[in-house]
Amino acid sequence: MVKKKVISEEGNRGSIEFQVFHFTNKIRRLTSHLEFHRKDYLSQRGLRKILGKRQRLLSYLSKKKRVSYKELMNQLDIRESKTR
Repeated sequence: MVKKKVISEEGNRGSIEFQVFHFTNKIRRLTSHLEFHRKDYLSQRGLRKILGKRQRLLSYLSKKKRVSYKELMNQLDIRESKTR
């Protein structure tokens, strides 16, 4: 889990890796919120939007920088998408 700090402390907040890291943190926070507030439909919608943004960034990263994509998936414990 030390590598997560390396990503967050980078100066380049516009990099794809940092954006995926940031979206992953938001997703985890929203998921834990929705476990207690199951009928919070606005948060569910926000979660779906963030998931879509992260998925698009990950597909772009997998096409452009395959090695970086694999490292990021392992660091953040994200499963690869089923559609290929």
